[in-house]
Amino acid sequence: MASSPTSPTHSRDPGLQTNMEVDYVIHYQFADIDRSQATQEFENLTQALASVGLATEVRVGNEQSLLIFTRVASEQHLFGEVYRSRVRDWINGVRAAAPKRETEEALREEPLYEAERLRIIYQLITNPSADGGAGITPKEGEWKNVDSVFPLHDHVHNKAWIKKWSTQWFLKPEDIDEIRNRFGEKSYFAALIFPAAIGASAWLLLGNYSLVYAGVSCLWCVVFVEYWKHQEVDLAVRWGVRNVSRIEHKRKGFNYEFETSDPVTGEKVQIFPATTRLQRQLLQIPFAIAAALLLGTLIATCFGIEIFISEIYNGPLKSILVFLPTGILTTGIPVLTGILTNFATRLNDYENYETRGSYDDSLTEKIFILNFITSYLPIFLTAFVYVPFASMIVPYLDVFSLTCKPFAENDKQLKAPDTGFVIDPSRLTKQVIYFTVTAQIVNQGMEVVVPYLKRRGMTKYKEMQNERAAKKGGTAPPPSENDEPEEAAFLTRVRKESELDHYDVTTDLREMVLQFGYLSLFSVVWPLTAVSFLVNDWLELRTDAIKICVEMRRPTPWRADTIGPWLDSLAFLTWLGSITTSAIVYLFSNNGLGPDGSPAEIKGWALLLSIIFSEHLFLVVRWMVRLAISKLDSPGRQKERRERYVVRQQYFEESLNETAKLPAMDELNQQMNRRTLEDDARETSLGDSRAEDRFWGRQRGWKETAAVGRNLIESTSTEKEKKAQ
Repeated sequence: MASSPTSPTHSRDPGLQTNMEVDYVIHYQFADIDRSQATQEFENLTQALASVGLATEVRVGNEQSLLIFTRVASEQHLFGEVYRSRVRDWINGVRAAAPKRETEEALREEPLYEAERLRIIYQLITNPSADGGAGITPKEGEWKNVDSVFPLHDHVHNKAWIKKWSTQWFLKPEDIDEIRNRFGEKSYFAALIFPAAIGASAWLLLGNYSLVYAGVSCLWCVVFVEYWKHQEVDLAVRWGVRNVSRIEHKRKGFNYEFETSDPVTGEKVQIFPATTRLQRQLLQIPFAIAAALLLGTLIATCFGIEIFISEIYNGPLKSILVFLPTGILTTGIPVLTGILTNFATRLNDYENYETRGSYDDSLTEKIFILNFITSYLPIFLTAFVYVPFASMIVPYLDVFSLTCKPFAENDKQLKAPDTGFVIDPSRLTKQVIYFTVTAQIVNQGMEVVVPYLKRRGMTKYKEMQNERAAKKGGTAPPPSENDEPEEAAFLTRVRKESELDHYDVTTDLREMVLQFGYLSLFSVVWPLTAVSFLVNDWLELRTDAIKICVEMRRPTPWRADTIGPWLDSLAFLTWLGSITTSAIVYLFSNNGLGPDGSPAEIKGWALLLSIIFSEHLFLVVRWMVRLAISKLDSPGRQKERRERYVVRQQYFEESLNETAKLPAMDELNQQMNRRTLEDDARETSLGDSRAEDRFWGRQRGWKETAAVGRNLIESTSTEKEKKAQ
């Protein structure tokens, strides 16, 4: 791959050596508004930034835009924000102890790592004014012309990072910690080693559709999901983000119906009735049904066309026409998915979630439905429609003969052979190999190569446009014309970074979940599935590092203590995998022709029994695995217990120290004198004393109590002796 202007190979470029102490860059565009409005908006923008203690510098951007460079005006401003952030963490249970008020001392004990610093400053820019922020939310409301808020890449670090990862086979815990420190808290790869080894062994020794491999694969899926939950807690404690999901941030798009006072705290709260939201959420049911029908119809139609062309049609151009369904899916699926995704986003907006976290979780669930249909439905059709019922549905596939009729020489080429239709038992294996190998390679190219070519192409196109305009004399001066020489290289680099795409971590999470689905649902068809994913993920870890450093703007660090709804998706795929694996093993246990050698002789009751038994066995095994993993200890949990113990001991010792300052009872007794006794006697004679005071005034101090007790013991013993005589 050729070096791009922002590639790490250009290490000698002076623009890559410094970030000019810039914390964030705000990209403001004014091409679509008049100058007076742009001037007023820009003034409001800089005033809002200054009000929260941010210093600003502005330079010219590309195509009628401005670049506002920001940094914290003084360390004292930053210290205050750090203290407030850590207090908020303590209130929400993220931290075990309250932070020290002396922030400088606290920072010496607990240094501020780069991701935390960038996160706090980003919140300072974007949080509403009620929370102490400037309230600048890109592309929303009054700030719709603010295109983006992003930190600058540290190219020196990026170069060292890519070099390090490209020269080592496996990642260490320190490497994961480094990612967290640089990019935030948001390993599947290492867990793939076991199923890859088992899958390779099964492929060599047991073949496809092995009952032994099916059992081991299902067990691994259960252990993986349950251990992931355990590991999430461990990493959250280790990285100091446990319970961080409790800290919710209000959505600017939230529309409340009325305001009221909280009956407990008295604070003003904005209310949107839960019943109203529930009524709107019920629309997810028809949405899911409509999505399944639209996508399912398209996929099933292409499936039927592909079956007809590849296994019935016997005329000219068959080798070319067999790619017709692929072409239809390649063009139709993205269009339909885009329409449905847009509708899902509108539905999510209509449901009116109060916080960003709940909004994102709900949208993730909707997107997962679409991904599930497009990713797995073709294999489901092959496994549970083509094999059991192909001989019955083939006569009805004549409707698809229209796709080939213009190329057929006679009607005989459009009909099944007289000898009868023969099911291809290897079809399912080929399909699984396509989705787990070929599709993964294509996806890698779409993620890395296509964005690079697109960016290079756009750069070349703009250069050609500028050259053409220059020849006609109508070109505007380049933005770099008035740059200071010492800033020119730096500003050129920033302008290029401002045009890069935004990195969305949910895209990579979705890929991981869908990949896990192929492994849990269909790996019994081809046991080398895990091997393919292991190789793919090893490569993708490196290419993703390059993608983040070169092809994307630097991500804004954000904290998370869980992968959220994606964890529910993993659990769902594990449960569904226990069902599909048992069904596939039954259907294909005899070289893909069923237990009795023919799909026509598959018994429905036996298939149902195998599914029910497998599901109940899954529930029992999951309970046992969950119980066993809950007994495991970990460094993170040990750290949490240690921190809580230290905090308890600290408060206990502080309380003891305060108690030790109080005078002891014997000291109080020594302070009593004749005058005190006379005053007590006078109060008693006058009737001013209470019964409680008289009760507690009969014995003064522990010595009198001990003397009275001794007399009572002696008198009791004397009475017992008299009775004994």
